[in-house]
Amino acid sequence: MNTILNKLERKLGKYAIPNLILYLIAGYAIGFVLAYTAPDVLALMTLEPHYILHGQVWRLVTWVLMPPDTSLLFAVIMMMFYFQLGQSLERTWGVFRFNVYIFGGIIFTVLGSFILYGVFYAIYGIPVTGMGGFFTTNYINMAIFLAFAVCYPEMQVMLYFIIPIKMKWLAAVYAALIAFSLIQTNWAGRVAILMSLLNFFVFYLSTRDFRRVSPREIHRRQTFKAQMRASAPRAGVTKHKCAICGRTELDDPSLEFRFCSKCEGNYEYCQEHLFTHQHKRRS
Repeated sequence: MNTILNKLERKLGKYAIPNLILYLIAGYAIGFVLAYTAPDVLALMTLEPHYILHGQVWRLVTWVLMPPDTSLLFAVIMMMFYFQLGQSLERTWGVFRFNVYIFGGIIFTVLGSFILYGVFYAIYGIPVTGMGGFFTTNYINMAIFLAFAVCYPEMQVMLYFIIPIKMKWLAAVYAALIAFSLIQTNWAGRVAILMSLLNFFVFYLSTRDFRRVSPREIHRRQTFKAQMRASAPRAGVTKHKCAICGRTELDDPSLEFRFCSKCEGNYEYCQEHLFTHQHKRRS
């Protein structure tokens, strides 16, 4: 995966958009204002494959402006939080890879909506509308958060500006909520969730080192452990032995042993006899 991204970056990196998260947050702000000032206009911006196929192609883009929350307080907190996460990910991955991640999530979400529309049409034989409620930016934001948690699992954040919690535990809560949503919703909702988070799954799998679970790697580790066991000292075999008193490290673990540089031969002495022994000379 990294090889493919490196090749794409060399060819298309100049087209990457710096500070992409800033434009995404600005889009949420526009959508939030429209939700209060012109809700009828906002209804024309949702991701509805039926209307897109009938000429309303702007919906392919405008659905990204839909605010994840209509509460002013939570919308402001959310935008500030995800702005910081997005900037950190862009600095960590680089502008191009962050662009690929965000646009990948958007493209997968659009594809998911058309897949779901096609399945509905094949089953019921009639066009289906009202899918905009399934395909929103909620899980795009979730993918940003989960990617950050994978990159910085030990980082601590202040939940609601009060509760300190590490990213890995917060991500575990998010993952549990996603799993609960998958169980609680219908199969249409499951398609929407999985397609919206597909960019995260691709990112996560591409960062794993699966070589360690390959048969060849497992065999190599087993062989290495067997060799280490074979070369390990057997019970009763010592590394050090005093040439005078015969004591070893098994007699007293605190004993220190040294070789004498004046003795002719490899003679080792404990700390008590190192300076008091008679030097051995070869005849």
